[in-house]
Amino acid sequence: MSSVPGWANVDERRNLPPALAVSTVILGIRRDPEGGPGKLCLPLVRRIRQPHAGSWALPGGPVGSRESLGQAAGRTLAETTGLHPSYLEQLYTFGDTDRSPTHRLVTIAYFALVNIEEVGTRVPDENVAWFDVDDPQIAEMAFDHRKIVDYALWRLANKTEYGQIAHRLLGERFTLAQLRLVYEAILGKELDPANFRRQLNNTASIEATDEYLAGGKHRPPRLYRYLGHGPDPMEVDTSK
Repeated sequence: MSSVPGWANVDERRNLPPALAVSTVILGIRRDPEGGPGKLCLPLVRRIRQPHAGSWALPGGPVGSRESLGQAAGRTLAETTGLHPSYLEQLYTFGDTDRSPTHRLVTIAYFALVNIEEVGTRVPDENVAWFDVDDPQIAEMAFDHRKIVDYALWRLANKTEYGQIAHRLLGERFTLAQLRLVYEAILGKELDPANFRRQLNNTASIEATDEYLAGGKHRPPRLYRYLGHGPDPMEVDTSK
């Protein structure tokens, strides 16, 4: 993740203008095979060169001379993970002088969501893997990528008022129980089912469909969908 000339030694690298890169936190919900609460998770890429060779890091890379920041984020995601998220927004700029041990590196962080069906999928590469956000290895990530992940989780928790967030994680149709589990995974706490249903009834963001979830042992729950009124703030924008 560097565009620094290969001929520069350590001292020369430290005095060069900052290199510019993008990194993306891709979040999804991993299903619990036992039917319990889902877990937030994300894909990471193992670094194969110094600095931090062998450590896990966020997918990303240098920004090309003829591409926008958003285009660079989308390209590096596709190249490293094979994912094409439906939600991508610019998160924050990380530019502390000591982020990289070899040279000044400024990273534009992006934040993405993927549908539950995409969680666990990846390019066939042993250096790409999915991790739960509470996995201890997250704390050992390269550079300051743990800080970037924590910032993305904070942003997600503060965006739960937007119905589209959970919609992007679940898909077109979902039950109220599935929706509640998504919010519990995002907020990191259990929610009372009755209170959660009452809160949803006070919003106009979702509506019941005539469809029901099949395959269960009990009475099938009704499926809901988001209405999507007005402009969708969660659309991918790769122009910025």
